[in-house]
Amino acid sequence: MIGLERELAGHFATRLRKQYALAELTSFRIGGPADLLLEVADEDELALAVSLARRYESPVFVLGAGTNLLISDRGIRGLVLRLGPGFGEIAVQGNRVRAGAAMSFGTLVATAVARGLAGLEFGEGIPGSVGGALIMNAGAFGGELARTVAAVEGVDREGRRCCLQPEQIAFGYRQSALPPGFIVAWVDFQLQPGEVSALGVRVAELKARRARHQPQGLPNAGSVFKNPPGGFAGRLLEQCGLKGERVGAAAFSEQHANFIVNLGGARAAQVRALIELARRRVEDRTGVRLEPELRMVGEWQERSSAPGAGEA
Repeated sequence: MIGLERELAGHFATRLRKQYALAELTSFRIGGPADLLLEVADEDELALAVSLARRYESPVFVLGAGTNLLISDRGIRGLVLRLGPGFGEIAVQGNRVRAGAAMSFGTLVATAVARGLAGLEFGEGIPGSVGGALIMNAGAFGGELARTVAAVEGVDREGRRCCLQPEQIAFGYRQSALPPGFIVAWVDFQLQPGEVSALGVRVAELKARRARHQPQGLPNAGSVFKNPPGGFAGRLLEQCGLKGERVGAAAFSEQHANFIVNLGGARAAQVRALIELARRRVEDRTGVRLEPELRMVGEWQERSSAPGAGEA
């Protein structure tokens, strides 16, 4: 790690941060420190950082907007990368939209709707970045990102630039399988023409639905569990009396049972304990084994391994 730190410092100077507290960079406001944290400005810098980490056999994790993510109290070992403002641009040509991985997913949705392009309205209110949305195959209200992706550009685990076609990505329910170590830099979307007014009405409807049913005002990371086949996780959690259940300062929301909120000073261990409590109770009472949608990353035990490349 010392060798990597020295090389990165030589190229990036004061932009390289050591033992940086990651809690402030997540929507949960939870998480320990990164060994090394670096924000890269463009694809050349991204490729350089990845190739240096590879040389020193250091794990790499890409931290996006920090939503849908639980970072352990011990933090993340190795190099944590953030994509700078240069990865937050957007270009529209006809029905095709190219967006940087660091762009807010909400901004992408708003831009598409304003241009009269349909296909992303479901994403109104989904927090996080475009890159994170791709990793999770974000979806809601019957829509999902996979249906609109035309191409993905990024950097592989060796630091080489490459482009993936949709058939090279194994999209699934709230997940995607990218090549190991691949880091998303840009995503191209193929959308359909629509009427701005009609799209605006649809987005307003979905915004109102979210406001009625999802917790506001307390740090959270979005839906905790995936919906099981033919059912809804929130409904099962509520049936099992988990609304308001808490471990320390982590609690299931009184407004929506599939959200855990940070009441103030919650720790990752408390959130994880609450997740396991809920899984046991739901399985015992209904026979359904809920699968987390929330990604848990970092070092959870003394000798556990750090995560590989990814984005959240």
